[in-house]
Amino acid sequence: MSKKQPKIIILFGRSGSGKGTQAKLLQKEFPFDYSSSGNLLRARAKKNDFSGKKLRKVLNKGELAPTFLMVQAWSKKIREIKKEKNLRGLIIDGSPRALLEAKLMDDAFNWYEWSNVKIILLDISHKEAFNRLTKRRRADDNLEAIKARLDYYKMDVEPVVDYYEKQKRLIRINGERSIEDVYQDVKKAIS
Repeated sequence: MSKKQPKIIILFGRSGSGKGTQAKLLQKEFPFDYSSSGNLLRARAKKNDFSGKKLRKVLNKGELAPTFLMVQAWSKKIREIKKEKNLRGLIIDGSPRALLEAKLMDDAFNWYEWSNVKIILLDISHKEAFNRLTKRRRADDNLEAIKARLDYYKMDVEPVVDYYEKQKRLIRINGERSIEDVYQDVKKAIS
């Protein structure tokens, strides 16, 4: 196994936890590639096949794509970046969103011999997430979609948190502080 492995940073947490903001700050300071679940799904939705058309409808309603599509998108991205000779790191924003996805991502990282994986949970409460999401007013942030995403987190993402905690791989960062304070903790976690 190569000593110079890329650093894989997984940022996940409730919608509104600041994953995208922290990823952008990391990119400004470190030469890491960046990929988010949303970007991968939006790129897939541009294809004019059955899955692309159906995915566009799902995303336009603010609903979540099924896990198998997310896994397909991440698998493709991981294969692509494995080909990059000078990859220094990768920031993954917004995944895994389900226990099966976490296990399959682990399988992929093991297959490609990437052991330098930092799993960071930007931890905010349900109430804080709801407040942030109702204030930011993105197109997919209607009240019904916000409630559905927060319910999804409780049902599907919390088992992922438990999975990583049991393995002692989870780095939990209090996301209810200033952007800069959170960023300083993220930087410490990846060093």
